[in-house]
Amino acid sequence: MIAVVIAMAAATAAVALVVPALGSEIQVGAAPGDVTIYGPSTGVSGVTGVTVTPGVTGVTGVTDTSPVPQCTLPNTTADPCLAISQTTGFQVKIGGTPSITVVPRNGWIVAWTAKLGAPSAADITFFDNSEGGAAEAGISVLKPGKHLEYTLEGQSPMVPLLPYFGQTAEFPLAQALQVKKGEIVALTVPTWAPMLALYNATGARYGKFVSWRSSRQKANKGCTKPTSQTAQQSLNTSVEYACLYQQVRITYSALEVSTP
Repeated sequence: MIAVVIAMAAATAAVALVVPALGSEIQVGAAPGDVTIYGPSTGVSGVTGVTVTPGVTGVTGVTDTSPVPQCTLPNTTADPCLAISQTTGFQVKIGGTPSITVVPRNGWIVAWTAKLGAPSAADITFFDNSEGGAAEAGISVLKPGKHLEYTLEGQSPMVPLLPYFGQTAEFPLAQALQVKKGEIVALTVPTWAPMLALYNATGARYGKFVSWRSSRQKANKGCTKPTSQTAQQSLNTSVEYACLYQQVRITYSALEVSTP
């Protein structure tokens, strides 16, 4: 069973963020049937603020039923070890669940979760050498525009992923990200991350109605042979998300505390 850990995201002191009022907790990016447990490090306190305490431990008995990324499933040894690399991407839909990464209400993203594959030492060396360095990732907030253009409204710090390979890791944010209804929560990967699943939690291969979109460009076969850095990391810039990939799921989600 894949372990679930709570990762240290910043200093151990709590960071209070004042918002008008607190609403419900929402898992952005989770599909029906997923069970993603967030620990006490993202607890809500008071009636006028959100308190985030990074580094709290002690979550036990967690059941995680979300899909497992490649490099991990024993019944798919014929499939290669896959990684999302040098791009920003977000899940468009999962079967009958469209707009899965769209923020449903105004609020604050206070943590995000990555479910990571377990690459071999040879795989890690290959990706480190070919994709610009050690595995790392973070989440981004995108505002949709016209013609598949998205503006980067906010972004978390990038987190080294190697210590969490083969696990589901939660990363509390020392500085929560404010989000508005209709924005997108995306995953930004400047190097690489073993966070692509070809099979659902029951072992069935995903079909064409499971898809994600990338900030890569179609020019020069950019969708099929990505060779350049396309991760969106400059705030207030707009980028066309031209490439759509089917039959694959990115294994991440985010925890939003909504405001009424």
